[in-house]
Amino acid sequence: MDKNTAIEKGLELVQRAKVVMLASGGEDGYPNIRAMLKIHTDSLHLVWFSTNTSSEKIKHFLKDPRACVYFMDSQTFEGLTLTGDVEVCRDIETKKRFWVEGFEIYYPQGVNDSDYSILKFKSKNGKYYHGLNIISFDIKDVPLFE
Repeated sequence: MDKNTAIEKGLELVQRAKVVMLASGGEDGYPNIRAMLKIHTDSLHLVWFSTNTSSEKIKHFLKDPRACVYFMDSQTFEGLTLTGDVEVCRDIETKKRFWVEGFEIYYPQGVNDSDYSILKFKSKNGKYYHGLNIISFDIKDVPLFE
């Protein structure tokens, strides 16, 4: 499999995946991983998540923005790892952009809830896994489109 095919398959996987694994560096130096609902992607360049401002991961990312995002399909045994940095977004424009009806369960005060934040993951590189193939690529080689 060549790099362009791996990127194409990775893009397809990202569109199918609903639950994504997000890893941060913990305060004790060990990685922390958790399942997250993906709310939006911009190609493989950006992945957006919502989270509670009071969560432990916010503290991790404010201290060290390095992160890893993993997409998988257990039916086809495909995986995609993206590494990059997370920015914690608390501005009202970004929060409004990604607000979803039903978030009130988690953020009772709505889009202005101080416990509502958006995580913006910006990819640097990726690895696509399928079968015995592992293809690495630089995010600069990935087309940008929604």
